[in-house]
Amino acid sequence: MAKRRSKAAYMISAVAEQYEIHPQTLRLYEREGLLLPSRSEGNTRLYTDGDLERLEVILHLTRDLGVNLAGVEIILNMREKMSEMQRQMESFVSGLNREFALHRDAEPESKNALVPVVQVSGRRRA
Repeated sequence: MAKRRSKAAYMISAVAEQYEIHPQTLRLYEREGLLLPSRSEGNTRLYTDGDLERLEVILHLTRDLGVNLAGVEIILNMREKMSEMQRQMESFVSGLNREFALHRDAEPESKNALVPVVQVSGRRRA
């Protein structure tokens, strides 16, 4: 089941209290480019559920695993690249499955041929 996303946004004080960190730490994460909260019209930082998920990863890496901020940046970048590669692979496999389904469902023109020949999109293919 897909996780429901709310459109709620949290102010820095609420996030700092919830995760037991100082607001300056959140500002540091923003300066380092690890978190990019949106801003209100009054320039208040607003953290979304996605920002909070990312913050949880950052806190796990720093608190539990002892990774420094430079390492956190590298790990987060690698996670993003891996997610993009996963999406590309899923798209590629989906395309292959569609192609295989087209060829599997096509009737061979000659049952006695060494290599089945099928008619696809008005042209002959071996």
